[in-house]
Amino acid sequence: MFPTGPNRHTHSRPAAPAPEQKIIRTPGVLRRDLNLGVKEGAGYSLMVGAGETYIPAFVLAIGLDQVVAGLIASVPMLTGAILQLASPAAVRTLGSHRRWVVLCVTAQAMVFVLLVAAALAGHLTAPAAFLIAAIYWGAGMASGSAWNTWIGTLVPPRIRARYFARRSRILQLCTLAGFVAGGFALHWAKGTGVLMQTFAVMFAIAGVSRYFSARLMSKQSEPIPIPANQRLVPFSELLLRFKDSPDGTLLLYLLAVQVSVQVAAPYFTPFMLSQLKLSYVDYTWLIAISFLGRILSLPLLGRFAHVAGPGKLLLFCGFAMAPMSAAWIFSYHNLWILAVVQIIAGVVWGGYELASTLLIFERIRPSERTSILTSYNLVNSFALVIGALLGGALLSTLNESFNGYLILFGISSVLRTATIVPLMKAWKIRHDQYGRHEFGSPPPRKIRSVG
Repeated sequence: MFPTGPNRHTHSRPAAPAPEQKIIRTPGVLRRDLNLGVKEGAGYSLMVGAGETYIPAFVLAIGLDQVVAGLIASVPMLTGAILQLASPAAVRTLGSHRRWVVLCVTAQAMVFVLLVAAALAGHLTAPAAFLIAAIYWGAGMASGSAWNTWIGTLVPPRIRARYFARRSRILQLCTLAGFVAGGFALHWAKGTGVLMQTFAVMFAIAGVSRYFSARLMSKQSEPIPIPANQRLVPFSELLLRFKDSPDGTLLLYLLAVQVSVQVAAPYFTPFMLSQLKLSYVDYTWLIAISFLGRILSLPLLGRFAHVAGPGKLLLFCGFAMAPMSAAWIFSYHNLWILAVVQIIAGVVWGGYELASTLLIFERIRPSERTSILTSYNLVNSFALVIGALLGGALLSTLNESFNGYLILFGISSVLRTATIVPLMKAWKIRHDQYGRHEFGSPPPRKIRSVG
């Protein structure tokens, strides 16, 4: 990639994030944009709950093995990440982040047509499953990097913590609704012999929901189609930033978390369905209670992020996530204990996601955000695949045994503990976006309600 515009010269250690461009909008336009942002996110979340979440279960139900079911949610992301490298050039060609996002989201919705067809046919090969998943993730990632730049122009910095906490709470609720409805539908379908037809209906609902999301996105405004001095950050420069820059150290930590988590995360669904022999109802409520933990805790997490700063929230969640995977070793025998573990995990992951989202806006300059996040998606997908492949290789070596899963969960917790090292390094790196505070300090205190 080559940088463009006035900032064409690269440096191994860039200046701290510059203040964002001042955007003036009427209260009515701002409120409409923020409300549409919540509604389109709800469509996305319903797609995740009723569709994306059940792809591994669908792979198992259609006859593919447990390792394929685990890898289907991770390995195709690598191909998808390569496909989404076109994002920066596409945004420049279209002259708009919004147009590119809407195009990609629409393409993602169309992928569910293929899944519906596979479900109705009752047959899907492993290569075809990986190809469909790759297109799905490619479209999603391509929209995500551009969306982060665009949404930064729609949500004023002073209200981000509360807005994204509120938005995340509603989105988690929609994901939960889609997931629970899907779980009960599959439980009913399994007993009546219409399992594949039910998967088809669920995937159809997911596709329509994502298309609905695309339509709402097209109605949002775009105050700054292309941020001032937008530039492409060469991959070599981004790697150098991992050493000691505010944005690089944050991304390095997020990558470390990805590897440590993905060693085990793709295999929880096969463990519950194939090893614990949970019914779809038990599986559904056990996953759902994790969402409930997020939903109930997000208002408090948002307030904490506003008062103490997103960095301190990330620090807390970084330490708290370490034992979450190993907790399954001591609690798998009792669903009620597992439920407590799931609630705690939901709170921790809700805080982690909120904090990392806010810090991406805080640490990465708008002029570089699309480029950096596009490159990050590629590296992140490598990290995800490496973690998933390591877990899959170990699980295969252990003959997909019950104890093999438990060993996998323990190793994941050990690796998560190791991520505290890059987390502490990111914590110590100073920045001066607001001219005064460090990673973890709060944004300006003035805030008002939205929506």
